[in-house]
Amino acid sequence: MQIVMDVGALNAFMRQEFPQIAGNYRVEQVDDALLVARLSVDDSHLRPGGTVSGPSIFALADVAVYCAILARIGPVGLAVTTNASIDFMRKPEAGRDLRAECRVLKLGRVLAVAEALIFSDGGADPVARCSMTYSIPPK
Repeated sequence: MQIVMDVGALNAFMRQEFPQIAGNYRVEQVDDALLVARLSVDDSHLRPGGTVSGPSIFALADVAVYCAILARIGPVGLAVTTNASIDFMRKPEAGRDLRAECRVLKLGRVLAVAEALIFSDGGADPVARCSMTYSIPPK
């Protein structure tokens, strides 16, 4: 799948369209096979017990999938999540950012399906796996 938005364009789009999350999430890598995004974890992402909250993990997966799709279709701000499933597999490591590795599995005219694996920075085993379907609006 051809890339039409690179790392710089994706991060600029997210800063412009979603300024409320601009400091938390960033795309670090994108190519025809993989997009890597990062959540800069701070105290606002923690739940009791000092671990990263489920909603924060889910948000990283959603941002990564959204950006992976936009990397292929361009800046289509109204592409939206239509289905999501997440498996929380282990507790994220304390004091570490989270990294999402996202792969687009199918890109059609109307729907896109992707998967994101979420890791604690430096960790080898995923802390969560998320699959998502996005609806792509007509041109």
